Amino acid sequence: MGIYEDRVLPRLIDLCCGAKQMDPERQRVCADLHGRVVEIGFGSGRNVPFYPGSVKSVSAVEPADLGWRLAAERLAAATVPVERAGLDGQSLPFEDDSFDSALSTWTLCTIPDVETALAEVRRVLVPGGTFHFVEHGLAPDAGVQKWQHRFNSVQRTLAGGCHLNRDIRGLIEAAGFEIRDIDRYYQQGPKPWVALSLGVAIAA
Repeated sequence: MGIYEDRVLPRLIDLCCGAKQMDPERQRVCADLHGRVVEIGFGSGRNVPFYPGSVKSVSAVEPADLGWRLAAERLAAATVPVERAGLDGQSLPFEDDSFDSALSTWTLCTIPDVETALAEVRRVLVPGGTFHFVEHGLAPDAGVQKWQHRFNSVQRTLAGGCHLNRDIRGLIEAAGFEIRDIDRYYQQGPKPWVALSLGVAIAA
C-alpha cells in the first residue's frame, strides 16, 4: 500500500468511524455473534467493546498496520481473544467451514473485488453460519441514488476507494447467502452517505 493508504487513511477512517452515533449500529450488528468469528475490515477495533459473551474467538482481517496499532487499547480491554489473522478480505487464509459467524461493518464499500470477498466469507463459514453486516450503500430512493452516482467517483478518490452506490443486499444474495433480517434506513446526515443496510444473512 502507498503512504496515504497505510498512514493517513487508517487515521481518517478511525476518526470518521469512531463517531458515537455509530455505536448503536455496532451494538445491534454484533449482538448475535457467536462461536468462532471472522471480522473483515477490522480497522482500529471499534467493534471490540460490542462483542457478546457468546463469542469464543475473533480472527481479525485488516490490511493496515497502523489500523491494528490504533486498536491496541481496545484489544487490551477485550473480553474475548482477538488475533490478527489476515490482510486481505479477497483472499482469506482459512480453511473451508472454519467459522460460525462473520462480521463486516462499513467495509464492503471499499474492497476492490467485493464479489470475491463475499464468496470468501461464505466459503469459510460453516453451513448455516451467519454473516452480520452494517454497510452504507445504494439508497432505497431514486432521487438519492442519482446523487450517489454523481458523487461516486469523487468519493472513491478521496476515501480510499469507498463506493457510495453499491447494492449491499444484491451483492450478499448474489454470493449465495440467504438474507434472514435486513433493516434499510438513513442514519443522521447527508442521505447519499448515510443510507445503511444492517442485517444478518445465512450461509447456505
